[in-house]
Amino acid sequence: MVARVAIGFVAAALAVLIFHQGMWALLHVLAIKGMTMPPPFPMDGIPPLGVPRILNLCFWGGLYGAAFGAVVKEPSGKTWLCGLLTGLIAAFVGLFIVAAIKGLPIAGGWNPLAILRSILINGFWGIGLGLIYPQLLKLTR
Repeated sequence: MVARVAIGFVAAALAVLIFHQGMWALLHVLAIKGMTMPPPFPMDGIPPLGVPRILNLCFWGGLYGAAFGAVVKEPSGKTWLCGLLTGLIAAFVGLFIVAAIKGLPIAGGWNPLAILRSILINGFWGIGLGLIYPQLLKLTR
């Protein structure tokens, strides 16, 4: 179980760097009004410690991945679907719970494009988690 949790953390952090930031970069390049993102791999500091945003994203993604590893014992051909579900959970936690804690507008002010943007970025991250996790798990067996 400890190994699965650790592998889940690493898989999720890698999925942030590859899939999450990949979709972020695509939205940045496409510059669709209402869905535009700043450049990927943001290095601005997150209060209170000033940790670079990309490391913060990897850490929080890693925690979701650790939970994923605790739940997904034997990956199957549909592990990507479990990852997508994890990504959707992360999107909705961010839109509703994290926004409320930070005093930000819930669901991006109920802006459909902000909601779609979160679902795309986090959903793509989740698919990446579901694809990377079984591969890393195989390396340990």
